[in-house]
Amino acid sequence: MVAKRRLSKSADDDDVVIAKDQSTAKKSKIGGRKRIASAEEGEVDDDTVFVQLLKTAGVILKYGNLPNKLTLDQAIFQKKLYQSLRKHARYPNVVQEFIRGMESYIENRDKFRNCLLPCGQYQEGESSNTVNYQESLIKLLLGIEILQPPVMNMLFEKIPEFMYDGVPEDGINLPRLIINQFKWLDRIVDSKDLTNKVLQLISVAPLEIQCDIITSLPEILEDAQHNEIAKELNSLLQQNTHLTVSILDALSSLNLRAELLVEVRHSVMLTLSAVKLDDLPVVVKFILHAITTADAMEVIRELRKNLELESCVLPCQLQASQGKQNQIAKGTSVSRENGSNDCVAIMFDVIKAAVRFQKVTAEAWIKAIESVDSAAEHKVIDLLVLLILHSAGASISKKQVEKLLRSKIRLDQIRDQLLQVAFRSHALVVREYFPSVLSLAQTLLRSPDISVVSFGSQMYKYAFMMFDSYCQQEVVGALVTHVCSGFTAEVDISLDVLTDLVSQSSSAMAIYAVFVKGILDYMDNLSPQQIRKLFFILSTLAFSRGLEGSHIQDDMHIIIRKQLSSTISKYKRIGIIGAVMMVGSMACDGSKVDTCSSDLPAMSKESFRQATALLELVRSCSEHSPEAAALYYDEMANLVQKGNLDPQVQELIGRSVLDDFQEDFVVDLIPDIANKYLLPLKCMFNLDEEESEGGIVINLLPLLSNSLTNASIDGKRSKQGAKKCVSPVSLASFFRLLRLCEEVQHDGNLEEIDALLGCPLHLTNLELVEKVESLSKPERELLCSLLFHAINWFREVVNGFCKLQDIEMKGKVLLRLQNITQLQGLLEKCITATPGYVPPLANFDSEITEVPPTIAPAAVAKKRNKDLKGKRKQKSEGSKNSSTDSSQTEEPSEESQMPTGNTQGKVWENNEEGKVFVNLANYRAYFRELDINVFFALQSGLVTKSQLDSELHTKVTEVVQLGSAELVFLLEDLSRKLDYMLVANVTKKILFLKVKGDRDVGFSHLRQMTPQQLAQFTLKLLNPLCNHLENAHNFFQALMAGNNGVVDVLGSDVKESQRMAACYHLLLQILNTLFAWCGFAQNENRKLLKSALGVLANRLKAGDGELGMEELFRQTFRYLQNFQNTIPRCASAVTLTQLLIVISSRSSDSQCKEKIATIARGFLCQSWILPTGEKEKGNKYNEALDTLLCIYLKHTDDVLKSVEEIAGVGVPELMNSTKEGNSRTFPTLTRQTFLVFYRVMMRVLDSSVKEIPSGTQSDSAEVQIEKLLRWNLAVRDFHILVNLVKVFDSRPVLGVCLKHGRLFIESFLKQGMPLLDYSFKKHRDDVHSLLKTLQLSTRQLHHMCGHSKINQDTNLTNHVPLLKKLLELFVYRVKAMLTINKCQEAFWLGNLKNRDLQGEEILTQQSQEESGGDEESQLPEDDMEEEVEEEENDECESNVRKATRDAEDSDSD
Repeated sequence: MVAKRRLSKSADDDDVVIAKDQSTAKKSKIGGRKRIASAEEGEVDDDTVFVQLLKTAGVILKYGNLPNKLTLDQAIFQKKLYQSLRKHARYPNVVQEFIRGMESYIENRDKFRNCLLPCGQYQEGESSNTVNYQESLIKLLLGIEILQPPVMNMLFEKIPEFMYDGVPEDGINLPRLIINQFKWLDRIVDSKDLTNKVLQLISVAPLEIQCDIITSLPEILEDAQHNEIAKELNSLLQQNTHLTVSILDALSSLNLRAELLVEVRHSVMLTLSAVKLDDLPVVVKFILHAITTADAMEVIRELRKNLELESCVLPCQLQASQGKQNQIAKGTSVSRENGSNDCVAIMFDVIKAAVRFQKVTAEAWIKAIESVDSAAEHKVIDLLVLLILHSAGASISKKQVEKLLRSKIRLDQIRDQLLQVAFRSHALVVREYFPSVLSLAQTLLRSPDISVVSFGSQMYKYAFMMFDSYCQQEVVGALVTHVCSGFTAEVDISLDVLTDLVSQSSSAMAIYAVFVKGILDYMDNLSPQQIRKLFFILSTLAFSRGLEGSHIQDDMHIIIRKQLSSTISKYKRIGIIGAVMMVGSMACDGSKVDTCSSDLPAMSKESFRQATALLELVRSCSEHSPEAAALYYDEMANLVQKGNLDPQVQELIGRSVLDDFQEDFVVDLIPDIANKYLLPLKCMFNLDEEESEGGIVINLLPLLSNSLTNASIDGKRSKQGAKKCVSPVSLASFFRLLRLCEEVQHDGNLEEIDALLGCPLHLTNLELVEKVESLSKPERELLCSLLFHAINWFREVVNGFCKLQDIEMKGKVLLRLQNITQLQGLLEKCITATPGYVPPLANFDSEITEVPPTIAPAAVAKKRNKDLKGKRKQKSEGSKNSSTDSSQTEEPSEESQMPTGNTQGKVWENNEEGKVFVNLANYRAYFRELDINVFFALQSGLVTKSQLDSELHTKVTEVVQLGSAELVFLLEDLSRKLDYMLVANVTKKILFLKVKGDRDVGFSHLRQMTPQQLAQFTLKLLNPLCNHLENAHNFFQALMAGNNGVVDVLGSDVKESQRMAACYHLLLQILNTLFAWCGFAQNENRKLLKSALGVLANRLKAGDGELGMEELFRQTFRYLQNFQNTIPRCASAVTLTQLLIVISSRSSDSQCKEKIATIARGFLCQSWILPTGEKEKGNKYNEALDTLLCIYLKHTDDVLKSVEEIAGVGVPELMNSTKEGNSRTFPTLTRQTFLVFYRVMMRVLDSSVKEIPSGTQSDSAEVQIEKLLRWNLAVRDFHILVNLVKVFDSRPVLGVCLKHGRLFIESFLKQGMPLLDYSFKKHRDDVHSLLKTLQLSTRQLHHMCGHSKINQDTNLTNHVPLLKKLLELFVYRVKAMLTINKCQEAFWLGNLKNRDLQGEEILTQQSQEESGGDEESQLPEDDMEEEVEEEENDECESNVRKATRDAEDSDSD
């Protein structure tokens, strides 16, 4: 103990040194004046015992401010004084006299002060070995044992005299000096008494004195008193939170028992939420300072739970942060804000030190954060601690932190809101770990998960906006590195982040424009969409800040001119996109935009001149190439559509567009035209026949023929020089630009161009399509191109006029939709007859990386399937498989006639054998994109073909309504758009190593919207969508009601039924995509979700008042549930069921699960008949059944009983039916779908037994019985399923049984056998029955292994080794169970013969020589003897010892 004090003395005696310094300073200030008055500061010399004995021992007392002088060494003085007292004639009375003299001497404050201050050295005769520092007189006296108790008592009595004194003139705190005298005493005579006196003093002292005393306790008390004083301090801590820091400082230095330390720590933890902010670092340091491996996890979890950083944000800080934005922050609030930030920063420094030097603490933090399983429970401290752990790097791997953070983000447990709070409320702390922030952001941005990538991008944004210029430069540099990486997804996200930073903080980003400009060297690796983003960023930086960005303007002009002058289309495309984006920035009207409005100066004459020159340059460089011109028109249209162009530039663009369009593409309508083209010219699709005189026509066929002719002549275009090239390739793009210019100039009024909606086209006689095969190849290709251009023209016309409210215009738009569907049907036939045809481009801002797939004849596919089936039959003739059905094999069969939402209605029709199959969805990249406003046409009513009158094509007075074909066309496109934008799962993967290719093609306009905006738009369509859904429901309800519930009726319109079924499916799919959108989980979209639910709920029953969320979910579920009885296709049934699951997953209604199981079972018990009268079949039908069965078994109350019902009731009904028959209970269970049912049942059975808890010895009798019953039921199901292989013995069924049979046995060994170990004595009969049933199943599995070896089927034999090993383990595990329960005599070992599936012995050479019978083991009922299946060698060895030894070896392995 003494050694400890000596080591710490020099470091912890600060107060004494400070007191000495103060005394010395005071003396030096008045030294000159006082030395003259030497009489006042002379030596104290009287006859008292106190003074004389001190003088004899070597201490000279002084008056005034001079310190007492010590003439001898301290130890010598103490020894001489002790001896003087002991040898005095009046001892021990002399001690009392000495104390009385001392008491009278120190009555004077100055004298008492001198006794408390360090002694001075005697100048004369000073020895060379004296120390520079001397203790005070009181401290020296306390070191003498016979004087210590009375001196201590005297000091404790003196302290109250000075407790409430103000600050004296000399600035010396006497109570603190008195307390310092008790520190680091070499020996304490009565430590218990000292402890009691200290505690009494603490109870009556003021706060300042209390803090001094408590802080000094570790230096005052001996180790034996530490536990006692700790208890008192612990109780004091609960009473007075103002002493928190002092008490915890003291407790941290005390030597406490482990139990007491835990108790104290628990008490401190309870006060954590109420502790003052300034005290927080000390509290956290105490909690972490003595953490051990055993209690680390518990301590960290409690600390994390009670540490509320949100309370560390003071109200003044919140006001200051708001005032900073409004420039009204005041100095007082800022200073308090900085103080709070400093405290939090110090606290995290404490945590950083703990995790850096204590691996246990670091691991405990990781586990504590990992154990939180909901977003609501995560706190800001979790994120900040992860940054600390990542920066520490010594005790915790950085990869471990990155993995944990990715996992939390992927599970939606750590969200962007938490990151925002961390950066905005604790920017000072986060700034300290900026390298880790940057490293984590780089790692997250390269993740394949969308949610993780989004989180990483937010880290970049907040780091740029919240930190200093150095951090901003590093962020921009990191983002530029991402852009230059070459990975498409990484480039997209990085450019999006840069775009957001430029839009939100253009002034800050302008400084780093030179960094972003470096990306221009890597443009070869960027897609057109990425180039557009890049030039938007650069042009905004260059032109939105006036002269600040001028240093990159010249470089951009040079690059644009270079790209535009290139003859390579790729670089010319870059030049066009870049030039248009530059014009957009130069001509941006700041009054029309919200962002950067303060940064955008009014357009000067020089800027207008530059923009005009650049536009003219782009036009002249692109007019010789149709594709370049079309891209230029599309880019200009996008620019005009934004609506923020300067009026001068807008007028310049729109001035000549109308005249140029009429000159290039429109001609007068002439009745008789001389035919001089490859195909006969005919005017088609005129909606204004009454105005045909003097009308106009789109000159499509002549322009197309001329462009193809010119392109076929080598050098023709180059010889024409500056002559403009007019091609129908740019027709749709030019019209889009024309229409948008008209909308801007006339506030949405299109009267000047509305004739283009109904005007005809110069096409050819479409009857040629019927005899297209007789045409030459150039004629067929010209016809295909003509149809493509016509369809794209109509699509763009519909885009342009869909927003008009005039009834006549609406009718024409609907007629144009009919024209589109009609032409698409003709186009399918033409493409079918034109193999190898490549359509003209329609989307020019994307690179079409794939050519449409070649057409595959259906007859050839069927023939190939038949050949494969024939070969397999020949191969398996040797096996006794009388019940095998070829349909059970996993070969592709004829496709189901159910649409999947990505094909046109005509594709779903049956194809005649021998004809080819064309899917226009593969040509989607060659069609113009539909704007979302087109879908307002869905508000028109649905009129099916049976309700249309025969005079619809003539002049009518009522509005033409939407037909089923047009409805399918619109719903397909809407479904694709929702699938593209509204992601159902936030963890959707991004393919980094694979180019996205055509996935983004056709969504250029859609990408300008956010998912939230698209969801809001879809919400407006919910009522029309519900109308169409109810119409489809009524259509099939009427069809079924009139024909006894059967859909297929002879004489019904098959095509119309197919289209209505497609509408039904697409409508359900759209609703499912909308409600499954992950954005509804965010709080800001909660109101949007409530509105969507309200639309569906009101369809069922219009509510008077506003319903709560739970009631809305319930009503929506009921509304959708009503459609189950009219679902026409199995795939639609799956979609409806999934939609109901999505609705129920957001609700807390417990009855939904049971209802979903009932609905799914109803679909499984329904016969799915096509309108043609045939049963549904094919791979897609099988996939739908697989999904339905999985949903049913997942939501049913008892999975095992449901499996038993299907396998024990449905399958026997199937076995007793005809070859084409089905089960009566489950009509979907046929010989063709048996494999689907079997695979799902085996898979679900395997997963369900894994959920049965393993048996333990502590289980109660009721729990044991329940688990045993579950295993009995599972084993019975397993036995039924395994025995089905005897009847349905096709190769796929055998593969499923071998695979999942092994998994079932493995689960039984791990979880079932421990239960049998503890249940055997009490439930012998149940255990015996279970093992006996399982034995029959394992014997059948053994036979299947032999069958696989005999047939030498590699796919099956791959399962055999692992399965046989488990069968052998099962044998000896049963033996071990019997041994544990002392029934080992009931076990005996025999051999099993190798047999085939039918039970007949597989003869080998050795078995033929042996004459013995079957040596299978028997299982007597009375003796509980357990038969065991031994792994059978080919030689059928019967050596029991060898088998036992082998099993022991395998167990040891």
